Amino acid sequence: MKIKDLFKFKDGKTSFIFVGGKGGVGKTSVSAATAIYLAKQGKKTLIVSTDPAHSLSDSLETYVGPYPKMIMKNLYGVEIDPEMAVEKQQAELKSKKSLASPDQLPGLDLLGDQLDLASSSPGSDEAAAFEIFMEVMTTNEYDVVVFDTAPTGHTLRFLSFPDLMDSWVGKMIKAKTKLGSVTSGLKNLIPFVGGEDEDIASTAELEETKRKISEAKKVLTNPELTSFKMIVIPEEMSIYESERAIESLKKNDMNVDSVIVNQVMPDIDNCDFCQSRYKIQQKRLGLIHQKFQEQVVEEIPLFKEEVKGEKKLEELAEVLYEGKIIEQSEKDTILL
Repeated sequence: MKIKDLFKFKDGKTSFIFVGGKGGVGKTSVSAATAIYLAKQGKKTLIVSTDPAHSLSDSLETYVGPYPKMIMKNLYGVEIDPEMAVEKQQAELKSKKSLASPDQLPGLDLLGDQLDLASSSPGSDEAAAFEIFMEVMTTNEYDVVVFDTAPTGHTLRFLSFPDLMDSWVGKMIKAKTKLGSVTSGLKNLIPFVGGEDEDIASTAELEETKRKISEAKKVLTNPELTSFKMIVIPEEMSIYESERAIESLKKNDMNVDSVIVNQVMPDIDNCDFCQSRYKIQQKRLGLIHQKFQEQVVEEIPLFKEEVKGEKKLEELAEVLYEGKIIEQSEKDTILL
């Protein structure tokens, strides 16, 4: 099976492709090339970078930013800005604290508990990424959404977010119930607290949030809608980290359909260093094929020059998805 045959689309439903792996293996290049390839195939595509490093703009050679922006025909991009999310949360907490006083709030200690609960919510970058996922999950505005993920640890936290958020919402419900006796003093000061009408509305909002979280988990674990592509380089650390990550993804019922091996050295006879690296990598490639037998394994050669911009990323996509062979003298290098 060819790697391009793994793409699945359903009329009226958004498909999701997560591209992940160890830092420095080329996730952004592959993500951007994949998004451009799908856009060229006529699919309305959104590429979302959840990596705080903001390398997507550099790869595409155009500013992407924190809100969906049209990059080219059928292709839109957005870079998650975790600092913006943190600043917003801190401003909201500061505003609430400034309004609180012992005279106003007999239950000041309970307010502190509520604020601590808010500040201990899941990580801001993963939260921001999950919020975008929740938005695009239900609108079906795009044919496909490609997630250029942060290094492995962040990605695993993001993909376990439905369970984390479900637990967090449960704590919010308990906190709201506990605060019931002092709601009149806390009205408009903390989330989900107010008069009787507000209490009913907030309960409904929490229930709606729980419903969306449950739906998100179903989408993430549906192999007909969501897939994960693991990027590795032919080095032991990358291989073993990817193996552990795939095991974790399996525990989260995620479909890892392919392993893409990036930066594969060509066989160059007149270069001792190149030959040494080539022989080592060939051994590592054997290990990759042994360990990832359940996935389609595809290789990307190490090119001579840096791949940046629409044209070169499109060439990368042709190598990866169309099997295009570029002569040695024409090769460009993927350095990410």
